[in-house]
Amino acid sequence: MNNMALLCTVCFVAVAALISMKQKLGLEKEILIGTIRSAVQLLFIGYVLHFVFETSHPAFIIIIILCMIMVAAWNAGAKAKHVRGIRSRIAIALACTEGVTMAILLGLSIIDPTPQYIIPVSGIIIGSSMIVCGLLLNQMKREMETARGEMEMLLALGATEKQAVHGSLRRSVRASMIPTLDGMKTVGLVQLPGMMTGMIVAGADPIEAVRYQILIMFVLASSAAMTAMVLSLISYRLWFTKDARLLPMLPEDN
Repeated sequence: MNNMALLCTVCFVAVAALISMKQKLGLEKEILIGTIRSAVQLLFIGYVLHFVFETSHPAFIIIIILCMIMVAAWNAGAKAKHVRGIRSRIAIALACTEGVTMAILLGLSIIDPTPQYIIPVSGIIIGSSMIVCGLLLNQMKREMETARGEMEMLLALGATEKQAVHGSLRRSVRASMIPTLDGMKTVGLVQLPGMMTGMIVAGADPIEAVRYQILIMFVLASSAAMTAMVLSLISYRLWFTKDARLLPMLPEDN
């Protein structure tokens, strides 16, 4: 794709902005900011990856993955800003998922130990896991409203924090995994995922593209389950005060 063709893609953003203006949705500012940020961020990471791929030094790979985890943890943590320490727990959950998944991929020689494979796959794992974290936290906030009476009753009867919050955690984990599981059910029938589409557009054999996409789908299912389970186990105490009472309900985070 040449620069002129890339510039012409701005018309798609213009269509979205015009629809927002016509329907008085008030999303024009968000669309403009999102357009500029995405373009700048992608161009920046493009030059960074070009440098990293040229050097192939392990330190740069680790730095990029750590940056991904920190940014993802900060973004997902915004879903529950009033819960102190939630962002560090999210970072731990993301790091565990990334470490275990990448160890399996490299240990079984499923992917080559090169930046060209490690960084893009890590980005897919961390990005998908970030969404899982956000969904889990959103559901937990709803649970703190809808199931608050149930949890307080259990605490009054002598239940531990883990016992009181167990039902809510289970429902939150299930809710966080629904998009991933629904995607697995419809992939190839309703949608052609990004990696597969990109490889086909780049000229790869469709069968080879499908093989890589199957790998990614299985990795996403595993990472979603792992992230949700780890985050729920290491963060449930954060929803309580030091004296084992539920945190007070606060207004919705923006």
